[in-house]
Amino acid sequence: MPSSPSDVLVTNAGRSSASTITTDMETGSHELTVSGYSGSIGLMGVGKAITSPAFSVGGHSWCILYYPDGGSEESTDWISVYLQLGNQVSDSNVLAQIRFSLLDQMGEPVPSYTVTSDKKDLSAITTHSWGWPKFIKRKELEESPHIEGDSFRISCHVTVFKIRVEETPVQFPATAPSTDLHRNLGDLLESKVGADVKLRVGQETFWAHRCVLAARSPVFKAELFGWMKEKKTAEVRIVDMEPRAFGAMLHFIYTDSLPEIDEGDRRVMAQHLLVMADRYRLERLKMICEDMLRNYIDTTTVATTLALAEQHGCRHLKERCLNFFRNPGNKMAVTATDGFEHLMSSFPSLVKDLLSKVAPLILELHRGRDSKLFLCTWK
Repeated sequence: MPSSPSDVLVTNAGRSSASTITTDMETGSHELTVSGYSGSIGLMGVGKAITSPAFSVGGHSWCILYYPDGGSEESTDWISVYLQLGNQVSDSNVLAQIRFSLLDQMGEPVPSYTVTSDKKDLSAITTHSWGWPKFIKRKELEESPHIEGDSFRISCHVTVFKIRVEETPVQFPATAPSTDLHRNLGDLLESKVGADVKLRVGQETFWAHRCVLAARSPVFKAELFGWMKEKKTAEVRIVDMEPRAFGAMLHFIYTDSLPEIDEGDRRVMAQHLLVMADRYRLERLKMICEDMLRNYIDTTTVATTLALAEQHGCRHLKERCLNFFRNPGNKMAVTATDGFEHLMSSFPSLVKDLLSKVAPLILELHRGRDSKLFLCTWK
């Protein structure tokens, strides 16, 4: 007997339970032969059935009701067929579906005379029988090749469905603990165990592991193992780097996170880290720094931040700065800052595009204030 289980897990207020829904299905059929067909016409009368012997499918008793004169006054020209359930069913989880077919001389169902019911709840069948009052017209049957020697056959196919719901033990999948890799690597950096490269930044020295640096940064990989590698000296010098920011970058390389940074230092630290992330091609760190700097854009910082974004290819940070500058209330205040003077000298074409719509105002502001520097951007 085929079945189709389905597991349901219910969780409520920290308590868990489980159940299994299983649908069992059993099929069977009964073939009824009507011999001496012509003699049965008019013999019983309308609404009178000839009952087949009982047969069993799905643990229930069934029989076919054959009405040669029709099952009602509306079907007197038809042959009616019904299936009758022989026992009471109280379980609403038991359903059945039936199919009647006229059989041809080879015993195969005739498609044009095959009918199938919906699935019915057996506990809800009040008359204990259901079928087709107009199964086939008597005239059509008598003129068809399916009746031979005053005899024809009907097949009734029954499918019984039983739905079972059972409680089942709760089985929880094994949950693996979260990875300790970043914490373990952080401990390795702090302990210096196995460190094989000394990095000199300004007056400070940092110990690290060549393999970790190479795995995280393609630039470190080339410097330590590739064609750019330095001779295996006791010390590698890192120039143009602020030691505290370099230490924060090392922490990120090992742990994929930044150390705690005081709020007052966050903007400056983010600027240093962005430069280093770009230099060592640490793309995730670069994106984190961009996001940090977006929170510190105001009239005093936007020009410096825009120059930094332009220099290091930070598209999203640059767009945020440009949007801030396009606000009419910010333009005049920004152009009066030293950062804007640096922006003009470093990226004149960017400033030219930026100020093309507000040139008269900016020229007026800078009249008498190093105007030669500003005007050179328009040549």
